Amino acid sequence: MGKINNLSYASKFSEKSHSKRARLWKDIVRDRWLYLMLIPGVVFFLVFKYGPMYGLIMAFQNYQPIAGFSGSEFVGFKHFTRLFSEPVFLMLFKNTLLLALYNIIFFFPAPIVLALLLNEVRRKFFKNTIQTLVYIPHFISWPVVVGLCYVLFTSDGGIVNDLLQRFGFSDVNVLMNPDAFRPLVIIQQIWKEIGWGTIIFLAALAGVNMELYESAVIDGANRFKQMFHITLPAIKSTIVILLILRMGTFLDSGFEQIFLMVNSLNRDVGEVFDTYVYSVGLAGGQFSYSTAVGLFKSVVSLILVVLTNRIAKALGEEGVY
Repeated sequence: MGKINNLSYASKFSEKSHSKRARLWKDIVRDRWLYLMLIPGVVFFLVFKYGPMYGLIMAFQNYQPIAGFSGSEFVGFKHFTRLFSEPVFLMLFKNTLLLALYNIIFFFPAPIVLALLLNEVRRKFFKNTIQTLVYIPHFISWPVVVGLCYVLFTSDGGIVNDLLQRFGFSDVNVLMNPDAFRPLVIIQQIWKEIGWGTIIFLAALAGVNMELYESAVIDGANRFKQMFHITLPAIKSTIVILLILRMGTFLDSGFEQIFLMVNSLNRDVGEVFDTYVYSVGLAGGQFSYSTAVGLFKSVVSLILVVLTNRIAKALGEEGVY
């Protein structure tokens, strides 16, 4: 009797599996063009994201380009031990962490605020004009942005210092002042990317039911109350998901911008892991050690993503997985 029941269960399980496979194949055939469009994205991630992960083995080797991965000596966690015992580790970690925190506190909310303000603009021509103007800086490269900053604030013929002199004030050496380095970096990031960051939030705002606003007006709610009780709750899930994804690049300070802004006078507050990897890896030829530094950053970012996602779910949000 038991054997008959087992056979019956196995037969039903086989039928369900076959039915699922048939339904899956039917869905693939139906949506074949969507799957074909997916292929370039999958290939991109396999080649440029997952493929290079094989090179992480260098972090545990004394890698020699001539010997390759198979012929290089395995040294375990030697490079990680060196990283944590380096005198500059605390300075690098502090600088990277502070820039990351400033980025979350000041830069992350900026596109949200701008999107909320643009959403309140009723004249379409004026709204489109403002959007175009704030999108343009995104397409300007960091060397150009830093060059503009140099033209404005340099003490040798800079526009800002010339104006200060004409009004009887003394010069300000912003570019060489360590205290001004981090605010200047964050201001550059906000100016360059705030417009581009509003695209997702404006798209989310476009899906808000207008009947909610009409009901709120009937109930006597002003524009601010509508914003806080309708608009913000409507895009709350989008904000949470983008915040979780931002944690994945929490320690990425932006190599190009920082590298161009750092000089001999502000290096103590401007040197971060990204620039350190360049100096010891590409410039110094210490490939294994620089790989270990990069892997440390990636592990920290992964932990932050997992923790942030769990916190979001605990607070009732969907999260990213």
